[in-house]
Amino acid sequence: MDGSGSLTREKGFATRAIHEGYHPADEGGALTPPVHFTSTFTFPDVESAGAAFAGEQPAHIYSRISNPTLDLLERRIASLEGAEAAVAFASGMGAITGVLWSLVKPGDEVLVDQTLYGCTHAFLNHGLAKFGVRISHVDMTDSAAVDAALKSRPVIVYFETPANPNMRLIDIRETAAKAHAVGARVIVDNTYASPYLTQPISLGADIIVHSATKYLGGHGDLIAGLACGTKEVMEEIRLFGLKDMTGAALAPFNAMLILRGLKTLPLRMREHSASAGIVARFLEARKEVSMVAWPGLESFPQYELAARQMRLPGGMIAFELKAGNGAAITFMNRLNMIQRAVSLGDAESLIQHPASMTHSTYTPEEQAEHGITPGLIRLSVGLEDVEDILGDLAQALSA
Repeated sequence: MDGSGSLTREKGFATRAIHEGYHPADEGGALTPPVHFTSTFTFPDVESAGAAFAGEQPAHIYSRISNPTLDLLERRIASLEGAEAAVAFASGMGAITGVLWSLVKPGDEVLVDQTLYGCTHAFLNHGLAKFGVRISHVDMTDSAAVDAALKSRPVIVYFETPANPNMRLIDIRETAAKAHAVGARVIVDNTYASPYLTQPISLGADIIVHSATKYLGGHGDLIAGLACGTKEVMEEIRLFGLKDMTGAALAPFNAMLILRGLKTLPLRMREHSASAGIVARFLEARKEVSMVAWPGLESFPQYELAARQMRLPGGMIAFELKAGNGAAITFMNRLNMIQRAVSLGDAESLIQHPASMTHSTYTPEEQAEHGITPGLIRLSVGLEDVEDILGDLAQALSA
């Protein structure tokens, strides 16, 4: 302990999720941080404004660049991810595009895993590729394939873990070490796991991106994105990828909603994961089901990696029915409580058909190549009583 009687260790995750970066005394004693609804900021004189624009003194200038409410959110998520700094965006795709526009140029190669969220896949292969950036795919669960792909010396190595929608895990520590050996930056989409389950920077990643719409917000009432990394790189991304390239500025009210969601993130992730374990084992035992992918199942191909890399297996499940795609559609249409919707990480359980919904941006050939099978079902296990989730699944499967 220090002289004040406080523990000198870093505060725990839950404590930082509630308190990091905010002192009520600085805001008149307000327990909840105020929301700064302003587009612009004033200066006492022209000289102060000039110094702020020149970067000679810290100041908020315009809310497309920074805002006190967003600043608090950025400091808090950076703390939870073990990063030096963060930048908030208006959406997860805003974060992904803002980061990549800032770090690549024509002629560069970006090496990505074979399975990505549909809009990320579309941005890379149908967007960045049009501007002379080479996009290469590799199965990052195959160590030898990664070694071979890195010989071309990409500038970025990008992947999700768990991957959306089929739950494949990438060994962050091993992949990051190999990428750094050839001078590549490593970007990890940590949306599925959240910082409570996985902290990629501690395993060697350089940059983390999030769709904060999902577990970080947690209530299905906002759209937002976040990027985390070093102060130097985040400032580059803020002043180019955010300010000049995408303009994807997060609204202060949505930042407040994420700050509220972060306060319960550990509680929610534990409950999501516990219920998902019960649901995954239920599905695995059903005769109608041919495959279940959840990192906590002993049958999961990367079960040992999940145990090393993740605090808990999380709330996302992928599965397929023996009777194929038609049966999958019939099954989903018969669900009553579980809602057919994209997104994930909400209090409500959500189910969707990747091939025709979130990953419809893939061509049928790309779906086959990248592991998006026609009968794959993605389930985000919510916070309802797990008996009710099981009951809805059972009645729909029995049909």
